[in-house]
Amino acid sequence: MENRAHALVAGLFVMILSIAAAAVALWFGGDTTPRDKYLIVSESPVTGLNQQATVRYRGVTVGKVENIRLDPEKLQTVLIRIAVDKNLPLTTKAYAQLGYQGLTGLAFVQLNDEGGQAERLTTDPDNPAQIPLRPSALDSITDAGQRLLGKANGLVDRLNVLLGDQNQTHFSHILENTASVTGRLHNVVSQLEPGLKSLPGLAADASAVLKHTDELVMGLNDISTRINQHGGPIDSLSQTAGELTDTLHKLRETTEGITRSTRSVERVLLQFEEQPRSLLFGRSPPPPGPGEEGFVSPREISR
Repeated sequence: MENRAHALVAGLFVMILSIAAAAVALWFGGDTTPRDKYLIVSESPVTGLNQQATVRYRGVTVGKVENIRLDPEKLQTVLIRIAVDKNLPLTTKAYAQLGYQGLTGLAFVQLNDEGGQAERLTTDPDNPAQIPLRPSALDSITDAGQRLLGKANGLVDRLNVLLGDQNQTHFSHILENTASVTGRLHNVVSQLEPGLKSLPGLAADASAVLKHTDELVMGLNDISTRINQHGGPIDSLSQTAGELTDTLHKLRETTEGITRSTRSVERVLLQFEEQPRSLLFGRSPPPPGPGEEGFVSPREISR
């Protein structure tokens, strides 16, 4: 009976040891869940991300990081190989970001998908599909902080140049000149104060002048109305001008008659001067011409 008890204990020990060995083997052998392989492509550093890091989809653990390496064709690119659950519905609009666990600095991969009507992302273990890595909110804040610090450093350098000894001397001269100009302006304002005080009186005088000007304009308008009205001076002047035109026309006719009479008198006087006897015997007839009776040619006269 004692040998059987020892054999039973030995058998139980062997069984327990076998179960423990199998559990340890499963533990070190990893998860046997079927997984798809994807390749995350990053153009920025992946500080804090290690192999076997967790891969999460919308905060749920769905896989792990298998390998991290540099792209041999482009050393600025980091390739991260991940394995995720086969049933994970990733589409062509999927992207990855780095998340950080508390204050430890350890990073994990956070998968996101814009969804919509995008097609399912197909992959192959030998040629895994690529997923872009976008900067996380912390990375964006860090980059913005670095740019801000760079600009702040540039601003400090410019302020140092601006506040140099030579510029400070110039600023002192500018302040002195400003004080001098301010004093001169104060004197000018003091001189202008009497003139400014007299402006209300000038304004009142100008108002009175404008009032009288308005009255004068109204009077001129009345005079113009009276002159232009029917039977006024303009009409009388027009009638007088018409009568004067008629008189001038008659005077012109009279002058022309006198001119004709004068010409007749001149002809009579000329005739009287040439033939005085015509006053008693009348005007002599003209001598006969060629072919007329009594015509004597100049040759016959010379004979």
